[in-house]
Amino acid sequence: MDRSADGRWARPVRFLREVRSELARVVWPTWRELRVFTVVVVATVVVLTAVVFALDVVFARIVLGLFGA
Repeated sequence: MDRSADGRWARPVRFLREVRSELARVVWPTWRELRVFTVVVVATVVVLTAVVFALDVVFARIVLGLFGA
């Protein structure tokens, strides 16, 4: 397939223009919203990590109790 230089770059350039157009339509969060969302995410990760850790400890004790070690 013989492509000209213009044809080779037409699709990527069009794609990047469309990406830029879509990003202009995005409703970006305010700095306050961003901070609140960040705190919520970090708190959720901490709580879920604690839950998984607690379950791990409980199940480990059960397994060790059943099979002895």
